[in-house]
Amino acid sequence: MGKVAVGAAVICAATVCAAAALIVRHRMRSSGRWARAMAILREFEDKCGTPIGKLRQVADAMTVEMHAGLASEGGSKLKMLISYVDNLPTGDEHGLFYALDLGGTNFRVLRVQLGGKEGRVAKQEFTEVSIPPNLMVGTSDELFDYIATELAKFVATEGEGFHLSPGRQRELGFTFSFPVKQSSINSGTLMTWTKGFSIADAIGQDVVMELTKAMERKGLDMRVAALVNDTIGTLAGGRYFNNDVVAAVILGTGTNAAYVERAQAIPKWHGLVQSEEMVINMEWGNFRSSHLPITEYDQALDADSLNPGDHIFEKIISGMYLGDIVRRVLCRMAEEAAFFGDTVPAKLKIPFILRTPEMSAMHHDSSPDLKVVGNKLKDILGITNTSLKTRKVVVELCNIVAMRGARLGAAGIIGILKKIGRDTVKEGDKQKTVIAMDGGLFEHYSEFSKALESTLQELLGEEVSSRIVIEHANDGSGIGAALLAASHSQYNDIEES
Repeated sequence: MGKVAVGAAVICAATVCAAAALIVRHRMRSSGRWARAMAILREFEDKCGTPIGKLRQVADAMTVEMHAGLASEGGSKLKMLISYVDNLPTGDEHGLFYALDLGGTNFRVLRVQLGGKEGRVAKQEFTEVSIPPNLMVGTSDELFDYIATELAKFVATEGEGFHLSPGRQRELGFTFSFPVKQSSINSGTLMTWTKGFSIADAIGQDVVMELTKAMERKGLDMRVAALVNDTIGTLAGGRYFNNDVVAAVILGTGTNAAYVERAQAIPKWHGLVQSEEMVINMEWGNFRSSHLPITEYDQALDADSLNPGDHIFEKIISGMYLGDIVRRVLCRMAEEAAFFGDTVPAKLKIPFILRTPEMSAMHHDSSPDLKVVGNKLKDILGITNTSLKTRKVVVELCNIVAMRGARLGAAGIIGILKKIGRDTVKEGDKQKTVIAMDGGLFEHYSEFSKALESTLQELLGEEVSSRIVIEHANDGSGIGAALLAASHSQYNDIEES
């Protein structure tokens, strides 16, 4: 009996020891995995670093590229496109004007009644129309006929409060957010389609002419007075309400900037400029510099993108890409450090499954248990039962990606201010410098926009930054385009004479 008891005790003790060893081994393995995950995070944070010295180098590089792009065609990765907008709205504009905003799977048509400096935008109305998927890959005539039909329907609903002056043709500002080689304020050739459109017979055609012919076919008497992109529309809308606006920056799905340049500072235009100033469309998403903090995740994202090697700046600062950078780092942590358990969550391997609005929601989660983070990981990536410790790391990762983007965006703005001599204060100069900003990333991702503004202050210093104002200018692609139709109206010369 005694031997059996002793044997049982020995077996029991051995089992306890084995279990304890397993627990210790599991804990050691867990702590080893955690250490590896943290090493991946810290390495990424280090490579994303944007100390002030680096940001100044980025700003200087932006200024240098701006000069090069203005000096000659193809002289820089920055296209520095001449917009042919040399007449920004002043606030004196009167009358009824339309805008058409085509930039994706929906388009908007809008009308405004302008009442001069007193009335400003007296009344406005708009409607939004989805484009049937078959028209995005059909023919040019099919697409523009559809748009012209919807535009004519909208014109037919013109009601009280909208007045077209007798004997005048309706005029339209056309926001066309695809790559165009512009040849005048109201003509431009389509270079290529993006955003899911693929209409071969439109490439190489003047998009204003295509729209005009479609309007004629539908019996709509309307003249396209201005062809613009959303960034220039934002600049126009900003200037209409505030004469101190000198530049516009879009930070949304994509990113771009436009600004007012002196005509003499545009060598590639060979003295063809009649006016003193010209709005330049920078296409700054294509900026690149050896000073940009690029990581292996950015390189992999670029290699997998539709335009490898292009738009590097856009791929590290804009809303299309930020969420996917977070996903790529999480995927590496899951693969190499079992960050979410022994198996890598299948959905974590799907590109662009984690969108920037969801990243923003996680970053802004202020609940004690980071419930929003837990729910987003479960709902989007199928990752359940995450610990608070894990969720905190996800928030930290979102912060690293957003801060890098915001601080680099600020450095880009400093580059523009340097180019136009607004990065210093001249004695006795009390003038404000206003940057009109738009885009969902700037508007809705408050941690991002706060970081951008605080970085501007850090780079400029207290005295200069007190004169620089960031102003949210909403709907540049709509109202801005209508305002540019007004400032480039065929009837302006008649009114002045």
